[in-house]
Amino acid sequence: MSTALRNVAIIAHVDHGKTTLVDELLKQSGTFSDHQKVNERAMDSNDLEKERGITILAKCTSVTWQDTRINIVDTPGHADFGGEVERILSMVDGVVLLVDAAEGPMPQTKFVTSKALACGLKPIVVINKADKADARPDWVVDQVFDMLVNLDATEDQLDFPVLYASAKQGWAITNLEDPHENMETLFKLMIDVLPAPTEEVDAPFSMLATTLEADNFLGRILTGRIHSGIAKVNMPVKVITADGKTIPNCRLSKLLAFEGLKRVPVTEARAGDIVAIAGIPDATVADTICDMSVEVGIEAQPIDPPTLAMTFTVNDSPLAGREGDKVTSRMIRDRLNREAEGNVAIRITENESKDGFEVAGRGELQLGVLIENMRREGFELSISRPRVLMHKDESGTTMEPMEEVVIDVDEEHSGVVVEKMAERKAELTDMRPSGVGKTRITFLSPSRGLIGYHGEFLTDTRGTGIMNRLFHSFGPYRGAIQGRRQGVLISNGTGSASAYALWNLEDRGLMFVHPGDALYEGMVVGEHTRSNDLEINPLKAKQLTNVRASGKDDAIKLTPPRIRSLEQSLAYIQDDELVEVTPKSIRLRKRYLVSHERKRFSRAKEVIG
Repeated sequence: MSTALRNVAIIAHVDHGKTTLVDELLKQSGTFSDHQKVNERAMDSNDLEKERGITILAKCTSVTWQDTRINIVDTPGHADFGGEVERILSMVDGVVLLVDAAEGPMPQTKFVTSKALACGLKPIVVINKADKADARPDWVVDQVFDMLVNLDATEDQLDFPVLYASAKQGWAITNLEDPHENMETLFKLMIDVLPAPTEEVDAPFSMLATTLEADNFLGRILTGRIHSGIAKVNMPVKVITADGKTIPNCRLSKLLAFEGLKRVPVTEARAGDIVAIAGIPDATVADTICDMSVEVGIEAQPIDPPTLAMTFTVNDSPLAGREGDKVTSRMIRDRLNREAEGNVAIRITENESKDGFEVAGRGELQLGVLIENMRREGFELSISRPRVLMHKDESGTTMEPMEEVVIDVDEEHSGVVVEKMAERKAELTDMRPSGVGKTRITFLSPSRGLIGYHGEFLTDTRGTGIMNRLFHSFGPYRGAIQGRRQGVLISNGTGSASAYALWNLEDRGLMFVHPGDALYEGMVVGEHTRSNDLEINPLKAKQLTNVRASGKDDAIKLTPPRIRSLEQSLAYIQDDELVEVTPKSIRLRKRYLVSHERKRFSRAKEVIG
């Protein structure tokens, strides 16, 4: 039994300060030298994580405090990346539950906490941002207790210690009157309250792989917790896959332990420790790497099913291949299969024509991050509108995914929010004042009703509203929901957008393109002021004349176009439209570029409907 070791996961709602807390634990444990320069949110090493300020991938680090080594796992807070949380909770013996001192427990706090409680893990509750002017820590503690009771926590789990902290200022205390000095109290609690690993060192070696990544020099690197025995470099092992198959004659060519932000080679590791191994080319997530004498693999945590799907197809627009170098279906297939191998929350299905792939995941953000990573790698894709995955229950009733939606909004905007959510078939379950002139409204809404709503929500609330969503359950189908109200403006030719033409078309609607942008027939260039689609000519240039009189030419002053991000574009399009994604551009287009093909598709749809 290893008493000088603790394995801890830090879980919280998005933007409640997990990664900032890990920064402080690394600094105050002496992991960094005094002169060492460390980036803010050092654990967010991925480019997208730094840009968006969110944690996407679960990552391990290790600190030493008073002769005890503490392995810390930083987890994503967004429910779309819940697959990361579900996997890594099998690696730890306790959790630090971080809750904002003003907002209290949010939907995704409930999500990650329910997964931790199901694994039997005891929480340490840290009320973060206790230094804020609007902090209400006592109310938050009561809300956390009520949440744990509702999640059927055991008596031991309900007897949780509470700390008040400011991760940004670097202090954690037991009582609010205590001096604000350092994180020593949190370190002591992790050692005194959370249990040490109890795995058997004398048993044969076995380890469950929970995360997978690729390294240019070491190949596939699998990270996981050693469940029993001792791992040594170059020892012979076998792999037992999740479906019970065996891959014999493997060897641990590299054994890596975590030390701060680095992985350092070690010659052996013991039961209970979290390590990364290399040298096993065919193993993947949820596989058991074990001694040759082991016959039964370690059971992995169940993963919640996907609720949303998009279709990835080859980019077949007239501008295909100009900006990316990975454009074939074979390249797209290989990349998606690699993603599905390491990301257990994603499911890939190839369509009958072999040129498209249905990619199913937890939400728009998770799939949006995958698309963004692919475009940065040089891929060109056409992406369909997100659609929810429905199924039929035993009685034949069509069931659709429902989400719990918690909205914090100024009281003056609550009426329009309730009205818009009602139009999307959402059911109001709770509405109460949350202080400082704000109201917290809770809905149970169909997932498909929320696609494309966030932008409209920000407009309705003047940018002050906060909306949090979490998958709740599958419920009966709630009927048709009205989609986008405005039609679109469609280019009727191929060429460069003309400032003169765009200026003359401004009364038709809001443009999405700049003068000089490359356009093609069937490309969506703007939003129509009316509900129908309209074909326009954005290429028309001003005819030159020989007149040189002063005042003959009108000054062209264009309204700035609305440029949509990837997620906004995916939420905006309808069933007959696609998002064309390349390394340099994000364009909207019709599925059928030629006018007569669109009319034929529309008539066929009316007949089927």
